[in-house]
Amino acid sequence: MLKVRVRNNSIHIGKHFSVNFQRTLRIPDDGNTYPLPPGLGRFPIFKVDDYKNKVPASWREHGGVFIPMYQREALWLSFSGVYWRPNAVKIGVGKINAVSGKEWDQQLRKEEQDYIVCPDQPWLDGINAGDGYIRQFVAMPLGMGYTVEGRVTGREEFGGIQIIVYDPKPGIFPDEQPDYRMDHLMLCESAVMSPSCCGEMGLAAGGKLKQSVYPDEYGIETWDQANYGRVYVHIVNSMMFRDITGLERPPTPISAKTYTEWGLPWFDLLDEGKGDVAASDILSKVKSVKEMDKEKGFAPQQDDTSVEIPENQVKKISWIRKV
Repeated sequence: MLKVRVRNNSIHIGKHFSVNFQRTLRIPDDGNTYPLPPGLGRFPIFKVDDYKNKVPASWREHGGVFIPMYQREALWLSFSGVYWRPNAVKIGVGKINAVSGKEWDQQLRKEEQDYIVCPDQPWLDGINAGDGYIRQFVAMPLGMGYTVEGRVTGREEFGGIQIIVYDPKPGIFPDEQPDYRMDHLMLCESAVMSPSCCGEMGLAAGGKLKQSVYPDEYGIETWDQANYGRVYVHIVNSMMFRDITGLERPPTPISAKTYTEWGLPWFDLLDEGKGDVAASDILSKVKSVKEMDKEKGFAPQQDDTSVEIPENQVKKISWIRKV
């Protein structure tokens, strides 16, 4: 199995792949499709093994890591890889595949691509719920029926995020960097902006973001499904985080409205030629947090006022999300 390590608030799996979790704006869930929000810094990552005496028993069985989030806070996954040796990556939210909407397993699916490839996929901001857009990842407590897992299965047993990374089969790509640069060099690392129940959480569906999930240009036969690394990422609320670590949770990010009023940038990735995996029929039917509030008869719990983003505030980028 590929080695899993935590360094600089990133999870490294194998020799070349890594992922970090970016704090970001929660976009309005108003039916509009928004450009990409910024990265506002990495969520801190803590290893379960370092807190064995304070975490739930089920965590000790799964191992892995945990990150702290506030209820209704958003995040996106930032991937890093190298151009000469890609990896296939499966992402699950509460044991539901974030690309296909099917129940979680370790097999790559040929008939319906249920994974991403890095490079070229630089990030994932939410579930694959529409043609050319995703529904933003938003943290919600387990046990209330809001999470993607709860909406798809009717149960909320796992929460968190699952990640499996597969190496390519031997001999297809070089093991070390070639002594030349390829024309399509792309580093997936994304730059960041400088300027209830027991406390465990899962990811629910938020507003719409313009984003594609790229088809696998290499083919499923490229990937060595016997050579992989996996990690379980638990999500905890601020109170549970403090009980486990003794640390205080960082303050929440600013609102999308305030961010835009300050004239700060949103982003539009120029990737029309990359294609897009078909939207999942399952995930397209998942109700958003706002829709669940309405269904349960709750008063609005968040500001979903539409935000008008001036065209000159949307930065056109080729591959790397920068400020």
